[in-house]
Amino acid sequence: MSRVPAYLQPGDKVAIVCPASFIRGNIDVGIRTLEGWGLEVVVGQTVSTAYHQFAGDDSLRAADLQWALDDPSIKAVFAARGGYGCVRIIDQIDFSAFEKQPKWLVGFSDITVLHSHIQRNYKIATIHGQMPKSFESGTEASLDTLRKALFGDNMDFTYTQSAFPNRPGEATGKLIGGNLAILLSVLGSDSDPKYSNKILFIEDVGEAYYAVDRMLWALKRAGKLRKLKGLIVGGFSSMKDNDPAFGQSVEEIVWDKVKEYDFPVAFGYPAGHIDDNHALILGRKVTLTTTTESVSLQYM
Repeated sequence: MSRVPAYLQPGDKVAIVCPASFIRGNIDVGIRTLEGWGLEVVVGQTVSTAYHQFAGDDSLRAADLQWALDDPSIKAVFAARGGYGCVRIIDQIDFSAFEKQPKWLVGFSDITVLHSHIQRNYKIATIHGQMPKSFESGTEASLDTLRKALFGDNMDFTYTQSAFPNRPGEATGKLIGGNLAILLSVLGSDSDPKYSNKILFIEDVGEAYYAVDRMLWALKRAGKLRKLKGLIVGGFSSMKDNDPAFGQSVEEIVWDKVKEYDFPVAFGYPAGHIDDNHALILGRKVTLTTTTESVSLQYM
């Protein structure tokens, strides 16, 4: 059973840190938005630091994240952006204070390392959602789902899509997942989430079609996909192709890997590296209900 951190209240203090790549520009829109929700925002040292492509060297990024996790006055920790770098510091982080006093951890993309590590080892709910750097381009609907997730409002969501038929069905299980490439980067490690009886969400950006095919084959051959209760396919944006073309869409690539199973499969979920990146609470038990064109996700 996953533990759910205390939902935020107006006046709560939240921290923004940068555990991966450095920030180009600023996060002023993100800070103003959080303050508009009634939150007190404190900013870590890594938000204004650069070391090659990273927001400070590994030791600084680890220390900044450690500070945000350990400070009992901070009720939520936002990754300012993703990029690359979390896997370099994850083994330096001491989660003992976080385990005793859980708080919301928010982010997507490279932050999948942290989500997966926490789900595997501590079973504490975390939020896959917009980050302060992406607030400036995020849709109002996506930001509202993040606010709802943080403040404990109803997160149930229904949508329809006709781009590729879903596999109809209904299943209940804990929600895990995030960025597909990052899930592959922790495969077989202490940060590899347990897939059995879970509902898996996947998304990615800027990948070649053959690379998505290869990553899904890796999950399939590792026995991860056959153990699922359900699969949610989010945004696969800015995809690249070769010449000659790979010959399959992302949906067709996914379907080839899971067509032999019988769990529900939902395509087109509005989450990932897209402006309309709706928040998902990982580690929470959900019920996924699909028809050919409709998808419903309900939190238990």
